[in-house]
Amino acid sequence: MLRQLYIKNFTLIDELNIELHPGFSVITGETGAGKSIILGALGLLLGQRADSKVIKQGTDRCIMEAHFDLSRYAMQSFFEQNDIEYDATDTILRRELTAQGKSRAFINDTPVSLAVLKELGEQLVDIHSQHQNLLLNKQDFQMSVADIIAGDGKQLDDYRKSYADYQQQQQQLAELEADIERNRQNADFLRFQYGELREARLTEGEQEELEQQSERMTHAEEIKSALYDATNALDDDQTGAVSQVRQARQALAAISKVLPQAAEMAERLESCHIELRDIAAEVTTQLEHIDFEPSELEAINSRLDRLYDLQKKYHAERVEDLIALRDELQEKLNHIENSDEALAELQAAVSQSEARCRQQAERLTQLRRKAGKEIERQMRERLVPLGMPNVRFAVEIEQGTLGRNGQDSIRFLFSANSSTPLQPVAQVASGGEIARVMLSLKAMISGAVKLPTIIFDEIDTGVSGKIAEKMAEIMQEMGRSDRQVLSITHLPQIAAMGSHHYRVSKEEGPQGTVSRMQELSPDERVREIAQMLSGSDVSAAAIENAKQLLRK
Repeated sequence: MLRQLYIKNFTLIDELNIELHPGFSVITGETGAGKSIILGALGLLLGQRADSKVIKQGTDRCIMEAHFDLSRYAMQSFFEQNDIEYDATDTILRRELTAQGKSRAFINDTPVSLAVLKELGEQLVDIHSQHQNLLLNKQDFQMSVADIIAGDGKQLDDYRKSYADYQQQQQQLAELEADIERNRQNADFLRFQYGELREARLTEGEQEELEQQSERMTHAEEIKSALYDATNALDDDQTGAVSQVRQARQALAAISKVLPQAAEMAERLESCHIELRDIAAEVTTQLEHIDFEPSELEAINSRLDRLYDLQKKYHAERVEDLIALRDELQEKLNHIENSDEALAELQAAVSQSEARCRQQAERLTQLRRKAGKEIERQMRERLVPLGMPNVRFAVEIEQGTLGRNGQDSIRFLFSANSSTPLQPVAQVASGGEIARVMLSLKAMISGAVKLPTIIFDEIDTGVSGKIAEKMAEIMQEMGRSDRQVLSITHLPQIAAMGSHHYRVSKEEGPQGTVSRMQELSPDERVREIAQMLSGSDVSAAAIENAKQLLRK
């Protein structure tokens, strides 16, 4: 529950530090005193988006901080999942806004994102303002009420996982069907391209080898002349390098006995002689194999032209790219040929997923129908004492197509008397009736969901007298079940029922208009309720009446 609320520099609030209590408490004050401002600050603290305009004029930042006691609620897992220190007796939420538009959020002094703050806030406090009555016109709200009473959270989670798989497989099926259709339309063209590349009999490295052969054959005469000159220079009997080196070696060997150094040089020349003989033999071999055949060169260039044409046609830089494209085309054609089998497999998987979803959705429908009967029973029991003796409340469940929440659409039907047909509650209920319906729904839901704090912002709109007392009794009862209930009210009958009473007032000071909130003492409470009964001129009769209300 909310134990303490601190607000600083928020619109008309310069500084507020108030302690709150378990059970049922009331907040009163004149219109415009600042009750909605306090709720606005609390809303920001619970993760709502902020505007720097809420910062009190003349200050550079505002601060909202709340202390919660969570010792009666199993919420430790949230803190573990978000790596936040857990303190069950004093969990602190803090939000800071600066005039420059910056926002920071903290949980137990750990910086957190606004999304994490909001996730925790939704588990801590439910603020019911008048605009929430519009939820009665929304099927999602009515569905959530039915699911809460049905207690079908696990079944709904299981269904949503199955439905997500079903949607994913449907998407895959649609993509496969579109892919097959496109490929079938292009099948002839793909076969032509594949046939052309296959008939080309492409091999890796072929182009480079052919280009070398073409270059060599194009310069055959030049190559042959150079090899002939090299052969003569190396292997001529008289002047060739091989013969000259041999003669030099022999000359040095002849004097090696008288000039020892000559022996080493002779050995070195012997090595050169052997190397030169090998080179001469290799040059001669190359010369013998250099034959210029115009037809062979023409065939090589023709093959190269074919490769160049294919590369240009298919925007490829190398033969290897053409080979990769050929293999890709083959894979596409194989895919087309095998597409019926793949399509049948995926269609079967989609059918199985749909069947599983329908089975789970049917289970949800059964649970909701059972919950619908319970909702109808509880709502009648709660609404009759609230001045609706002939009320009828029905939960209409219709089955339709599969969706995120199953196959059901749910409507709450309402009639305040026996002669009026049942119609959607938001269309036929008056403002006072809607307030009573929403209070009854909240009371029913709170019995199924352990929410620490519930705040009702003028839920008593359109009611008075005995009905107001009955509504206060409901809120009292909600506050007795390990729950904290706060009601902002203008009705003295409700204000008198709270275990604790707070007043919001507006004062004029040196810094301008300022909103204050204080817990009232017993005497202050009597006077506040008397003023609510009689207006600004508090009479003795009003004082006595206030005391009687408080004694009740």
